[in-house]
Amino acid sequence: MLTNHLISRENMTINHASHLAECNVPCYIVEMVNPPAINLPTELMSELEKRFFWWEPVGLSPRSSVRILAQAMNLASFEDVRRFERTLGSDRLADVMLGAEPGWLNDRSWEFWRGRLVFATGRAIPEEPPRRSFDARAF
Repeated sequence: MLTNHLISRENMTINHASHLAECNVPCYIVEMVNPPAINLPTELMSELEKRFFWWEPVGLSPRSSVRILAQAMNLASFEDVRRFERTLGSDRLADVMLGAEPGWLNDRSWEFWRGRLVFATGRAIPEEPPRRSFDARAF
C-alpha cells in the first residue's frame, strides 16, 4: 500500500495518507491531538451527544466537549440557543466558535452565532467559519 506523510498543523498529528481504493488519489485522515477544552457539565455533554450525534465516533478517542457543543450549536433550536446562553455563557460559546474545525458549523449557524456572540462579548470572531484547504499539487 502506498503512503505519504501529511503536513500537520500545530494541534494535529502527522499521519499517513493512504491512497483511496488503490488509485492515485490520496485520502487524508487527520486526528486531533489535544482539542481545546471547554468545561461542560457531564450530564449536559452526554445529553447533547445523544441528541445531536447519530453516528459513532471515528477512531478510539471520544468526542471532545468542543466538538459536541459545536454540533449542538450548529443544529440547535432557538430554545436550545437560549438554554446554552443561560447555562454556559457567551464567552464559552465564543470559545467554541474560535476553536471550531472546518465543517463543524455551517455558514448559516456561524453567522447567527457570530452576530449574537460579538454583540454579547465584544470579542473578534471571524466573518466566515474555518474552511478546508487542499493542496492541488497533491492531486
